[in-house]
This record gives sequence, C-alpha cells and structure tokens, in this order.
Amino acid sequence: MMDATALPTALAEIREEFLALGVKNRLQLLLEFSNELPELPERYRDHPDLFERVEECQSPVFIFVEVVDDRVHVHATAPAEAPTTRGFASILVQGLDGLTVREVLDLPADYPQSLGLGEAVSPLRVRGMTGMLGRVRRQVAARAAA
Repeated sequence: MMDATALPTALAEIREEFLALGVKNRLQLLLEFSNELPELPERYRDHPDLFERVEECQSPVFIFVEVVDDRVHVHATAPAEAPTTRGFASILVQGLDGLTVREVLDLPADYPQSLGLGEAVSPLRVRGMTGMLGRVRRQVAARAAA
C-alpha cells in the first residue's frame, strides 16, 4: 500500500473519503464524482484532435493534458452512460488539477487500486482508471520535456 503522506492533498482526501465508506457507499461516491466531471473549457470543445483515447477503457474516454507554468490541468470526456468510468475520469481531473509536473510524475501508479473500489467495480474498470492515470503521466512528461 502506498504512503498516504506522499500523496498530494486533493488525492489523499479523495482516497480517505472512499476508504471511510463501506463498499456499497464507495460505488455511490464514485457515481457522485461522475456527475462532477468538469465541462471541457470552451477552447477545447471543437478540438477532438487534441484528445487521446484511453484504450484501456471499454467506454470512449478521451483525455488531454496541458502544462502551464509547471502546473498540470487535465481535461477529460466520458459518456454519461458509463458512470463508473466517468467517475474515475472525474477523480483524476479534480485530483490532479493544479499539481506540479513533478507531483504528477511522482504519483504512485497504483493510486486507483488504493481507493478500495476493487470489491465495488470490476477489475477491468480499475484497470481502465490505471490506464487513464498512465496516459496522463505520459502526456505530462512529454509536455514538460517539450
């Protein structure tokens, strides 16, 4: 299990929120997150070319990362008909927003597994979130290097 002290505040709080709940309520919390996925900024709505499809997800999930002044901003789209996947995307968008490049690159790859959702959703879905995080980290590294 990862060291919670190493996690940025927002992600640590999200994790604690999930772990404080029983399994059924964790799924409910994930669904609440799915309703809170931020809208895409206007400037990206007509630019699907910028977004990368997360192949690990069965649902069509697309992400785009921007790095401005060493701060990371994640944008994602996921269909309303895929609430668990959308919830995962929302956790990452909200939890990673404003972190430094270093903080994002230092995140443990197993963060999705640490939310205690293994009993609530299929392993395939947790793998999808792990895939999302991996793609975010790869995009951040590429943009930081550019």
